[in-house]
Amino acid sequence: QVQLVESGGGLVQAGNSLRLSCAASEASFRFYPVGWFRQAPGKGREFVASITWNGATSKFADSVRGRFTISRDNANGTVYLQMNNLKPEDTAVYYCARRKVIYGIWGTDSFEYDSWGQGTQVAVSS
Repeated sequence: QVQLVESGGGLVQAGNSLRLSCAASEASFRFYPVGWFRQAPGKGREFVASITWNGATSKFADSVRGRFTISRDNANGTVYLQMNNLKPEDTAVYYCARRKVIYGIWGTDSFEYDSWGQGTQVAVSS
């Protein structure tokens, strides 16, 4: 099973930006859609963004649309989540995940994903 490693989290003030990275251990990662999810303390895991295997299209949660972008560099096996204008409510552990369907489109439900990273903490202060 592919191993995913997230990085780029940290503590920032509201209005600032962070870029998260998700690096995969296998080259086949580039053939799968990838999603980002987050989990805040005391809350369930929620969908943030997802991108098709070729980067052609993406999907965002309403809460981040217009502030976050998702992209991928398949040559390097990495998916990025650019987070701009961060808000305190964005504070959470962020996870990347590989969707089950090869050559598939984006997905918004966690059960559609079978490989998960360990997560990276994002904290936004007001």
